[in-house]
Amino acid sequence: AQLVESGGGLVQAGGSLTLSCTASGITYRMYDMGWYRQNSGTERELVAKVTADGRPRYGDSAKGRFTVSRDNTKDTVTLEMSGLRVADTDTYYCGVRDRLSPETTWGRGTQVTVSA
Repeated sequence: AQLVESGGGLVQAGGSLTLSCTASGITYRMYDMGWYRQNSGTERELVAKVTADGRPRYGDSAKGRFTVSRDNTKDTVTLEMSGLRVADTDTYYCGVRDRLSPETTWGRGTQVTVSA
């Protein structure tokens, strides 16, 4: 399986960015698709995802500012980020999580840098 991410970059605080992720070779029968970030923690935290049954879910940092969407025909997940803050600076990872096992497939990550 492979996840190809795009859309990271440098933006000023208050600006917008859109991240996209396209999956290929996924063999899970049911899976969530979404975006996570590493921050300084040991675990990646949820930014936003769309569940296998089409429901969007947001981490606390994303609520009210980011919008996640999923296209099952293209196996893509898109994160539209607005009102970006310096604190949003991080590496963002696309993740596909199997709903029937603990397995997750990760992309390589894309850097988002928000300047003051």
